[in-house]
Amino acid sequence: MVLVRRFTLALIISFCFLFSLLHLNSSGTNREPSETKRPLRNWWKDYATEYPVTSMISLPTGSPKQIPPIQFNFGGEDEKTKTLREQRRDAVKNAFLHSWKGYKERAWGYDEVGPVKGNVRNTFGGWGATLVDSLDTLWIMGLKAEFEDAVTAVQRIDFSYCEEPLLNVFETTIRYLGGLLAAYDLSEGAYPALLQKAVEVADLLYLAFDSPNRMPVLRWDWQGARDGTPQEASHANILAELGSLSVEFTRLSQLTEDPKYYDAVQRITNVLQENQNSTRLPGMWPLGIDALTPRFTADRRFTFGAMSDSLYEYLPKEYLMLGGQSSQYKEMYEVAMEVARKRLFFRPRTAAGEDILISGAAYAVGKSIVHLKPEGQHLTCFAGGMVALASKIFDIPNDLEIGKKLTEGCIWAYRSMPSGVMPEIFTAVACDENEDPGCKWSPRLWFRSEDDERMTIGELEKKAQKQGLIPGFLKIDNAQYHLRPEAIESIFLLYRITGDPSLQDKGWNMFTAIEKHTRTRIAHGSLSDVTVSKPEVLNEMESFWTAETLKYFYLLFSEPDLVSLDKYVFNTEAHPLKRPL
Repeated sequence: MVLVRRFTLALIISFCFLFSLLHLNSSGTNREPSETKRPLRNWWKDYATEYPVTSMISLPTGSPKQIPPIQFNFGGEDEKTKTLREQRRDAVKNAFLHSWKGYKERAWGYDEVGPVKGNVRNTFGGWGATLVDSLDTLWIMGLKAEFEDAVTAVQRIDFSYCEEPLLNVFETTIRYLGGLLAAYDLSEGAYPALLQKAVEVADLLYLAFDSPNRMPVLRWDWQGARDGTPQEASHANILAELGSLSVEFTRLSQLTEDPKYYDAVQRITNVLQENQNSTRLPGMWPLGIDALTPRFTADRRFTFGAMSDSLYEYLPKEYLMLGGQSSQYKEMYEVAMEVARKRLFFRPRTAAGEDILISGAAYAVGKSIVHLKPEGQHLTCFAGGMVALASKIFDIPNDLEIGKKLTEGCIWAYRSMPSGVMPEIFTAVACDENEDPGCKWSPRLWFRSEDDERMTIGELEKKAQKQGLIPGFLKIDNAQYHLRPEAIESIFLLYRITGDPSLQDKGWNMFTAIEKHTRTRIAHGSLSDVTVSKPEVLNEMESFWTAETLKYFYLLFSEPDLVSLDKYVFNTEAHPLKRPL
């Protein structure tokens, strides 16, 4: 999942991000701000709207449409298979408990714990991101006592004050609002305080939509809003941040029967659809957009990767969340996918000749001239699962095979590294299947420069080895691993859709490599360089490790009816929300 939320390429942002100060102790309470007077609790209830909605867009009415089954019809399993599956599931649970223990003992109530130093970090408002993000994981893993402790702590969160002067609307939506709603849905409404806190944070976020054109201020000056300063959307916005709010806000409108949340996000969707065929690559949207004008033609970069990913992910998911009653999301997805098949997906040249796909990037360099950048990002690994899911929802059988190949492309990237873990970004060699249908392996085609034509194959291989190149990879642009979930997300989705047991083995190989290298005495940390056999562990553990990565691993080895895809929609932070059925 998502995502710009993990990988900051803020070249299009016209202002600097301000980082929150670290707490100096590890108690569960927030310190008083030194310069800013703490506002009254729930101050937004007295907020005077500058640009009121004159005509509210309501949720679709009527019964949900009949959507084709998504999950494979799993049969029984023999005792040997069950035992192995449960052993793997328990190993994942133990990894979660290790990280949870480190967070609970050293950073309870703060956003993150430093897995190497044991320090506390507030990176997402200071409201306890790991705490809220992990609620549904606790429930899914059957850790009810821990879940109830967390719910008690959640009730003490004061959303009236944020440690960041500019609130990130996207991150707050997917982590906090999504986490609260999923915990409420999974527990069947047994903890009403969860919905109450979801309404609190959503009502705060809703004020960010109080702009002249009702487009949200994505880096929102909450203190200015509190003091009555009018705001407007920015000329420079990240695509995914604007287009990935729909699932959470829609679910809240369904639960509260208040249409204002759905109205807010539906206005964004309408603007996106109006501009979908007016970009430099018609059918897709660029990474950077002007939400104030609005204008979608300045940026020439198009990808399913960082800064755009979850917008595309949410098209089929919002269709599910609306019970198939709006064809708008289906139409937008199908138009975008037609372009992606032609412009983004490529087969890399590999030593073993695997028939796989990578989702790359497209650059519109001129009128009708589009260049493929054969780049792989860990963030694009969600695409295999998305394409497979949509193939079932929208009855596009051929796309299921594309989803499989995209997922296998990420599995290949994992197993190719000395550490067994995929890097953040790499450059591969794209095959031209018109000129070379078999995509045959050749060191000369893999690694070539102006002087290489005169070199022998042996000399080429020595040159590649000297430069540390791994066969099939032209360059490792970013060798780090940040505990990301996208690859296991697609493996999980494909397993639930196809029932292919080999995916459990592939997922297990990924888990053992990740667990081996990331575990510290405190929790689990990001890796500095996956191209070496023993990478250094970084002092960083984002909340999506316990919210997403370990949840998807756990569900891969759980009974298929645990959080069924035919009953729930996962948001881009892996929070399962109930579908209308």
